[in-house]
Amino acid sequence: MRSAKAKPDCFVGLDLGTSGCRAIAIDGDRQILAQARTPLPPSQHPAPGASEQGAQDWWLAVRETLLKLIAAQVGNIRALSIDGTSSTLLLCDRDGTPLTKALMYDDRRAREQAQMVARVAPPDSPALGPGSALAKLLYLQTVVPEGMAVHAMHQADWINGRLSGEFGCADENNVLKLGYDPVAGRWPQWMAALPFPARLLPKVYPVGARLGTVESKVARGLGIADDVLLVAGTTDSNAAALAAGLDRPGDAVTSLGSTLVLKVYSDRPLWSSRYGIYSHRIGDGWLAGGASNTGGTVLRQFFTDAEIAQLSLQLNPATPLDLGYYPLPAIGERFPRSEPDMQPQLQPRPQNRQDFLQAILEGMADIEAEGYARLTELGAPSPRRVYSSGGGAVNEAWRQIREHRLGIPVLRATQSEAAFGAALIARSALLEPTSALSHR
Repeated sequence: MRSAKAKPDCFVGLDLGTSGCRAIAIDGDRQILAQARTPLPPSQHPAPGASEQGAQDWWLAVRETLLKLIAAQVGNIRALSIDGTSSTLLLCDRDGTPLTKALMYDDRRAREQAQMVARVAPPDSPALGPGSALAKLLYLQTVVPEGMAVHAMHQADWINGRLSGEFGCADENNVLKLGYDPVAGRWPQWMAALPFPARLLPKVYPVGARLGTVESKVARGLGIADDVLLVAGTTDSNAAALAAGLDRPGDAVTSLGSTLVLKVYSDRPLWSSRYGIYSHRIGDGWLAGGASNTGGTVLRQFFTDAEIAQLSLQLNPATPLDLGYYPLPAIGERFPRSEPDMQPQLQPRPQNRQDFLQAILEGMADIEAEGYARLTELGAPSPRRVYSSGGGAVNEAWRQIREHRLGIPVLRATQSEAAFGAALIARSALLEPTSALSHR
């Protein structure tokens, strides 16, 4: 009788976003073994500027997603890493029990608290603004009885705590907008001037560091071994950049979603509050980037997805129209230009719709080129190739337009799912501990 084939070792990445939880298992050769997804209840908006979710909903989605993945008999899970949305925060007690709803990345209620931060923080701090995790921490303190809160936690932090039974740890990417200084590797002195107890701040670990193992009781409930390693993860956008295939300085990734997000792998960090540029350390390098307001939102003001797909087949990327568009969905731009009163430029308007679409795509490609030039001006290496991710990455005509405008190869991302990037981080902790960016 032949023995059953042994299951391979595998590494799981878990991506926790605003609308759902996604898990991907890969083997030692970075091949996908299985995937699973569970939706989340939509964010609630109980007041102007409010956007919140319940942490228990995250746990239910994570547990269901992992059970689906394990039911696929993917292999022997050796390590797991989690990414979550940047600047989503809640307060918990000593045992990790939530004391507040989680304020999501787009919650903007902490305006008064943001002013408090602005009075003491450096001008280029990522902790500036009402959307920062630090402003949210100060806001959440106003709704919790004094002395009850012990931990300020992001999505990934809290899920790691539920899995391990130990709360109070975070990766150094998620804590960037909480005020952490990744260059010095510590919480900066200026934070002591703010009215909150230092005990709320987590202990910070580099991306890819070993945090511990899954708690025995939790492991039994999931049907996995109790020695599964938990690995410090990152934010969702960084995990997506890793999934795209970045592996050396000068590699860049453009996310073609509702907005246009650029990231370049740099050997040095970049900071500019004026342009919304900041940097995350991963391995021995930095992911530096910024986000323009242009993107898919502009396209959907004029075209349906079906129209874009059909008209794109009729475009002629080799014959540019060069109408000088700067397509924005509304007034104001943040990167690569810091012009809050900037007007969209969508004139002159061609008579046929396919030329109008091509002119918009050319304008977006020009913004992308200007964005990478801005990053280079601030100290990033000149991109040597650009990977494309997001919904627009499948548009071949747009890829050709962008390649012509950028003057460097524009490639389809190796993978587009942030969960795949998180799985690479999990794998790196056991197989390539020196570099979370080693993809090849």
